[in-house]
Amino acid sequence: MTILDEIAENTRERVAKAKRKISFDDMKRMAYKLPKGHFEFERALKAPGITFICECKKASPSKGLIAPDFPYLQIAKEYEEAGAGCISVLTEPKWFLGSDDYLREIADTVNIPCIRKDFTVDSYMIYEAKVLGAKAVLLICSILDEETIKKYIEICDELGLSALVETHSDEEVQMALRCNARIIGVNNRNLKNFTVDTENSRKLRKLIPSDVIFVSESGVSGPEDIQTLREIGADAVLVGEALMRAEDKKAKLAELKGRPKVKLCGLMTKEDIETANELKPDYVGFIYANKGHRKKTPEEASELKKYLDPSIKAVGVFLDQEIDFVADAAKSGVIDLIQLHGNEDEEYIKALKEKVDTPVIKAFCVRGEDEMKKANGSVADYVLFDSFDAGSGNTFDWELLKLAKKPYFLSGGLTPYNLEGAIKMLHPYGVDVSSGIETDKKKDPVKMKLFMEEVEKAVE
Repeated sequence: MTILDEIAENTRERVAKAKRKISFDDMKRMAYKLPKGHFEFERALKAPGITFICECKKASPSKGLIAPDFPYLQIAKEYEEAGAGCISVLTEPKWFLGSDDYLREIADTVNIPCIRKDFTVDSYMIYEAKVLGAKAVLLICSILDEETIKKYIEICDELGLSALVETHSDEEVQMALRCNARIIGVNNRNLKNFTVDTENSRKLRKLIPSDVIFVSESGVSGPEDIQTLREIGADAVLVGEALMRAEDKKAKLAELKGRPKVKLCGLMTKEDIETANELKPDYVGFIYANKGHRKKTPEEASELKKYLDPSIKAVGVFLDQEIDFVADAAKSGVIDLIQLHGNEDEEYIKALKEKVDTPVIKAFCVRGEDEMKKANGSVADYVLFDSFDAGSGNTFDWELLKLAKKPYFLSGGLTPYNLEGAIKMLHPYGVDVSSGIETDKKKDPVKMKLFMEEVEKAVE
């Protein structure tokens, strides 16, 4: 019997005990009484670039005790503040020293989705995960047959949970695809002998279609590993031991993530696009708002998009416009993300998300703590912090950003001359600039180039 078989058998015994405390029917009823989820875990993994799934793990079978001191809530908060997209919480108690309580408390504390990291061997555990606050569960091909995985995915769909289907071989990837898995993880750690080989992700990546979310699990220790995974098209990476052993988890995650995302906003001409193509920012912004010198009609934005390098994502910026107008722009294929820069409230964002799957950035013009609290509670995929007089080129009190609980874009008064300090001080998920790269209300290629150079300098 392998260690994996032993863990699975022990988990079945654990589930049997749990059912004696809360019956299967009662747990199922409790799960269905909760609001159906909106597949928040999947949405996080669909964000441009690599999403980091950061793990709260006290121990493992291969490494033994990893974190003698385990302030799990503090760790989870640090992950969120550092820009993690999701948190993986170990609940297996014998080999990983996990706990259901860890998941319940972390899910109740952070504003990013959590996955229950456990050895799911019974549908009871899926309903239990929902009740504990998880947004996703792990299904391991090595311990489940094909029909069981299909059944478990159906249950997840009914509950609005995501299923990360973990594979280790060609055969398991094919099985996951036959089960219509929307998220496939390739574990670089062999769960039978616990050796690690990141070549496994590179080898199996080619078998996974582009419309299926690909997650590389385990074996990441430095930014060079992330760069390799970025090059093979990983959508997300699960990082455990490297973060758990780091004294400064924020700094370690910043090291792994590399430079912040860069958005050059308010591009207006073909020449602006050509300059952006040379500089390779992560995003460019087209202003769909109906005022300001940078505004573009949907037709004009579509024409500009024709010249944009396909590796650069286009963001549509909207200001208090009708939901259907925004949704139509998202469905047109011109923009990859939606940025709401007006007074759109949470009901507006929820209604918009019902219409489109496009990730949403909500801008908050910061004057004090009230705006920070609203941002922390937002259902938007990302938040952007701007000065209260947005578009003025003025900065705001960056000290307030210590209160941020979600990955955020920093905007408002950024220029090539203050950018390096901002990045080193705040480590934002992304930086957004428009007026700071303009001269006489036109994009200035020299300033655009300087801005990109300062980003690189800040993370050297």
